Amino acid sequence: MYITQGLHRHMQSRPHAVAIRAEGRSTTYAEYGDRVARLAGALKGLGVASGDRVAMLALNCQRYLEYYLAVPWADAVVNPVNFRWSVAEIVYSLDDSETTVLIVDDQHKDIGRTILEQAQTLRHVIYAGNGPTPAGMLDYETLIANSAAVEDARRGGDALLGIFYTGGTTGFPKGVMLSHTNVGFSAMNSVCSGRCGADARFLHSMPMFHLADFAAMVSLFITGGTHIILPGFTPKSALEAIEQEQVTEVLLAPTMIQMLLDCQQRECAHIDLSALKRVGYGASTITPSLLDRARTMFPNAEFSQGYGMTELAPVATTLGPAHHTAEHQASGKMYSAGLPGVCVEVRIVDAHDNEVPRGTVGEIIVRGPNVMLGYWKKPEATAEALRGGWMHTGDGGYMDDDGFVYVCDRLKDMVVSGGENIYSAEVETAIASHPAVAQSAVIGIPCKKWGESVHAVIVLKPGMTASGEEIIGHCRERIAGYKVPRSIEFRDGLPLTSVGKVLKTELRKPFWKNQTRGIA
Repeated sequence: MYITQGLHRHMQSRPHAVAIRAEGRSTTYAEYGDRVARLAGALKGLGVASGDRVAMLALNCQRYLEYYLAVPWADAVVNPVNFRWSVAEIVYSLDDSETTVLIVDDQHKDIGRTILEQAQTLRHVIYAGNGPTPAGMLDYETLIANSAAVEDARRGGDALLGIFYTGGTTGFPKGVMLSHTNVGFSAMNSVCSGRCGADARFLHSMPMFHLADFAAMVSLFITGGTHIILPGFTPKSALEAIEQEQVTEVLLAPTMIQMLLDCQQRECAHIDLSALKRVGYGASTITPSLLDRARTMFPNAEFSQGYGMTELAPVATTLGPAHHTAEHQASGKMYSAGLPGVCVEVRIVDAHDNEVPRGTVGEIIVRGPNVMLGYWKKPEATAEALRGGWMHTGDGGYMDDDGFVYVCDRLKDMVVSGGENIYSAEVETAIASHPAVAQSAVIGIPCKKWGESVHAVIVLKPGMTASGEEIIGHCRERIAGYKVPRSIEFRDGLPLTSVGKVLKTELRKPFWKNQTRGIA
């Protein structure tokens, strides 16, 4: 398979169908394909050769969709940049990948100048904005207008599709190498599960540099659904887009769902959300109380969950609509991560990679055509992660007798207190069932007696109050005493990644300054 394959199909059979809706404008598949072929021609005209890396630093936009297909069309490799990184992290990723061309939008043109001055391998910066072209940059639209369409190189199969850098919050990021087969296979798994169909009007609300959104994008390339583009996520703009664009499908992180629910309840109850037929969620664990609330808010929508990571392109297991029912709510399966995807194998193993009995917590490992090629220029890290031919996720979990996978925690986020393993997700679920709690994050902090103690950082719902003693008492009724938080901290918000994951590393930093945790 090659990533541009779907576009060729729809240009041939549905050239006048709407491919993209952005900023109130529609773009057909014929128009989209022409712009992709011309952008590919422009890149080749700038000297981009087979396998060269081309990066993009931008908010969600139509040009991002063009970039994702034009680069492999030109026989090159994509390198989408996390816009939340510092300049140093961005420059590192560009130099590490030896990226030669960077595309920036209006929001990042100033930082683009700085990057151009500091990056060692960049030859060109392309301005993909709507204003005057900054000095030293090339204009995106001028390049397309002045370049002839070129033939698709049809780069595909096991050839490198992209380098997707992950991390950057605790050190410099690692480049995950994914092939066309890796990403295409995950996309086909999503299509097989019923997501992103030909009639889908999919809202791109997660950042496009993130693999979760890119994977959904590729599914739509395959089926011919319509891309509805939201430049950046705010709960109100997302709710309004669902109504105005008659969005049928959306992919959200649990924190984004929480914000949508709160916004709808607080100020957007009048917005009609009946068009929404499918809600996909993932990126982090969802609490049962939040999932139950979301299902009530979107009564016309089916729910599905994907569990995985960038190294898995990104999906390992799925929990489809058939298991989001009252029956499976009662059985507990609705709160699992679901079953392994088609042709994907999952095992739960101990520290020696021996499979553990069903119901026993261990590390989740994965094997299949979705598993990455490796880490860019990091053979030792690759060998460690892919030992025995299995991707070692670093996630703790267990499998039930029916093969459903339950994710307990990142192993590094597990709290070890007095020799007991405490999974933060379990404690967070207990905290979330308190009616005043909007969000929480549980971490381990130093304790002279027990090694670590359980500490909870909590965000309360607007207008509601609760004391630490009340939260502790609430938890004591629901989980074992040794799992109950020993200390509570209230904040106005939690530090989040660009896709809504809580940055527990940031929460732990002040407690572990000048100390070493027993967990890596």
